[in-house]
Amino acid sequence: MSDVALVGAEQRAVGKFLRRMMPILVLMLLVNNLDRTNVGFIQDELRADVGVSATAYGLGAGLFFIGYALFEVPSNMLLERFGARVWLTRIMITWGLVIVAMCFIHNVTTFYVLRFLLGVAEAGFFPGALLYITQWLPDSSRGRATAIFLGGSAAAGIVTGPVTGALLELHGAGGVAGWRWMFGIEGTLSVVVGIIAGFFLVSRIEDARWLAADEKSALRAAVTRDEAERERAPKVSRLRLMFHPQVALLTGAFFAMTLTGYAITFWLPSLIEEINGLSSFEVGLLSAVPAVASMIAMYSMSHFTDRAPDRRPFLAVTLLLSAVGTYLATLGSPWFGLAAITLAGVGSKCAATLFWPMAQSGLDLKIAAPGLALVNSIGNLGGFVSPFLFGYLKDTTGSTTGGLYTLSAASLLAIVAARYIKGTRAAEGPLSGPAGDTEPAPEAARPRVP
Repeated sequence: MSDVALVGAEQRAVGKFLRRMMPILVLMLLVNNLDRTNVGFIQDELRADVGVSATAYGLGAGLFFIGYALFEVPSNMLLERFGARVWLTRIMITWGLVIVAMCFIHNVTTFYVLRFLLGVAEAGFFPGALLYITQWLPDSSRGRATAIFLGGSAAAGIVTGPVTGALLELHGAGGVAGWRWMFGIEGTLSVVVGIIAGFFLVSRIEDARWLAADEKSALRAAVTRDEAERERAPKVSRLRLMFHPQVALLTGAFFAMTLTGYAITFWLPSLIEEINGLSSFEVGLLSAVPAVASMIAMYSMSHFTDRAPDRRPFLAVTLLLSAVGTYLATLGSPWFGLAAITLAGVGSKCAATLFWPMAQSGLDLKIAAPGLALVNSIGNLGGFVSPFLFGYLKDTTGSTTGGLYTLSAASLLAIVAARYIKGTRAAEGPLSGPAGDTEPAPEAARPRVP
């Protein structure tokens, strides 16, 4: 087969994968985000029906991330053993069953256990989906697939509120509380989508009936070349990486971003509920406002920053917006607070959009993959710290003001860290290669984020 024919066959195969596999992966991710964050809308109901205090709610919301972190690596190893079709659908069906089980929460202990088990069940889904894309597409085509996939996460922020709010309106139907209906229906949806995914996903290129023989050969050859290139990269221990200056700076900055991001996720509905006269559906609609504003801002900002020689000034501005927004949320009426939190959400999301390209280009290629994985795994612990901190402060002080001040301070500290984050590959050092390498990290080295 000539080079031209080989390239043509590869491009046709990539196009078929994007059309056939990406829609189901995006749907799975959307449902995934819906199920992990829906608890943010029922804080008052859990307190009234089950006796879950603000501290207990924050701890339970955060326990998800502990379970997720502990079982993420084993889950990825099992995905490689059993294949994506079996393992990703297993993950989705299992987390759906846990969500259904949350209908029967009757005390704080069951709330803790089920939130932890939800993290265990979901562990490995996001990185597993990215690994699946890596197994199917060469580096040159993976950017499009990753962008499509991450679009599902952005869309989930808009869909979650209205859908969950509408389900909460079922309160009293059949003598069942609305939050129990919500868990039952959303959990069942996850199980159904997981079963459907089992019929659509194909684990290996060779098993795809919708690819012609030449397309299979060309796509397999391209993926194999990339795998061989990655295998040549030397392995670096996590202990050494933890003390690498750039890794430490990136971890600290990302931790601050996740603090703000998950604080908004789990506490925004309770802030909106302070606006008198709103139904559950209206609360859900208003909770989508920060997500809509963030999506518009992210795509608008990309036109100015993608070709910028240095993203650090832009990152500093977005982190400042996050700090100002969380500070302003302590002032004024609930409507003013919603506007302030929207500003903070825009800053936080835009900062993350700038952060990962900087992280990919700021680390030497030799340590990019393990370094970014470490940044992501430690940084995401903000998803545990943030809701627990807010709950504790609300119980002890009667207000979330202290938590919002903490978020502002964390964003300001992240600005300082951003000042020293490198915009190109790290200079020669014990864990880095030659200076001046400005090529972006390969798609395989992109972070595995939940």
